[in-house]
Amino acid sequence: MNYKETLDFLFSQLPVFQRIGAAAYKANLDNTYALMSLLGDPHKKFKSVHIAGTNGKGSTAHMLASIYQESGYKTGLYTSPHLKDFRERIRINGKMISEKYVIDFVDKYREDFIPISPSFFELTMAMAFQYFADEKVDLVILETGMGGRLDSTNIVTPQLSVITNIGFDHMQFLGDNLPQIAAEKAGIIKEKIPVLIGEKQLDTTAVFKAAAAYRKADLFFAEDLIELKEKDDAIYSVAKQGEIVLANLQVPLKGNYQTKNVRTVLAAAEILNLPLDAVKRGIEKVQENVTLLGRWQTLQVEPLAICDTAHNQAGLTYVMNQLNQMTYQKLHFVLGVVNDKEIDKMLDLLPKSAVYYFCKAAIPRGLDAEMLRVKAKEIGLEGEVYSSVLEAFRTAKKHAGKSDLIFVGGSTFTVAEVV
Repeated sequence: MNYKETLDFLFSQLPVFQRIGAAAYKANLDNTYALMSLLGDPHKKFKSVHIAGTNGKGSTAHMLASIYQESGYKTGLYTSPHLKDFRERIRINGKMISEKYVIDFVDKYREDFIPISPSFFELTMAMAFQYFADEKVDLVILETGMGGRLDSTNIVTPQLSVITNIGFDHMQFLGDNLPQIAAEKAGIIKEKIPVLIGEKQLDTTAVFKAAAAYRKADLFFAEDLIELKEKDDAIYSVAKQGEIVLANLQVPLKGNYQTKNVRTVLAAAEILNLPLDAVKRGIEKVQENVTLLGRWQTLQVEPLAICDTAHNQAGLTYVMNQLNQMTYQKLHFVLGVVNDKEIDKMLDLLPKSAVYYFCKAAIPRGLDAEMLRVKAKEIGLEGEVYSSVLEAFRTAKKHAGKSDLIFVGGSTFTVAEVV
């Protein structure tokens, strides 16, 4: 098979949660262990930092990978989903896995996969672990897919477990309240392995304390380790125990929500004893080292167009707050969502004064654009339906004046079509 045929096999033959939803979910790690046995247990051949959480885990993973890279480590990075290229999921020192490796891996093991019947995520994770082992990386930054306890990545014994925050997402799998969701995420906490919590939340702190105590794991909260103050637009002073250690940390990731992610990263670096100069360089060079797309990303300047992958209630709350702080004549909102989210709660967060361009990302999970328009109209959001994300974006650009703002969001997959 060539590369395109290999990807077609991966996407069409295997259940893909990002595309089809619940049908791809596996409620155990049996397939994962079967794949590891087939491959000779590559997960035991590298060190790792394991990251879970509802929001922010991708940004946190990218910044940590950049820091390790600046510290001189050969650093693997495993994230999901991808935006433009499948190979974004698997990188070493910022460089994507080669097309040849993807082809050869699938060709070599394709027949062996049949009795295991893995999901897309399980097979992709296995490919990543084999690649990292083959390339003899020093350490891998691993982002969980959806949960924690039953996530395919949860077979490693990391140097540090990180849980960024807990919010309402994937509730049909993880639970319908924050303590239940936190318990699933806490499943990545390992025996006597330190765990860092990015945000101290009233409903979840007790869950993490109990899980850490049960596993005899040292528990840290980022806000107890790091004091972070924004001095200017994404320029921070960093203090530990009241003493400033970095006076001017310039963060290239511009979303206001990144403040919490930066604090989590700084706390993780403190626990991991990473050198402060490498920490500063790694954060400031994150886009140069391990390009991160779709996080409050500027698509064009005049009129200003911004996109963001926030796709649940907690994430969208931060993004809408930032939008409300901006100055513009009119807001043009290109909106596409997936059909297994709590749509009503998401729509309630959106500004009624905006002009909406309703669309559907080109995946089966995407909510029909006309259905989205009808739901939006019920709460006073007005706009027209477009046949694709790109058509909606092109029309928004055509209608927007120089002083207007265009925002593209609602789903990772909507954003993927414009970056």
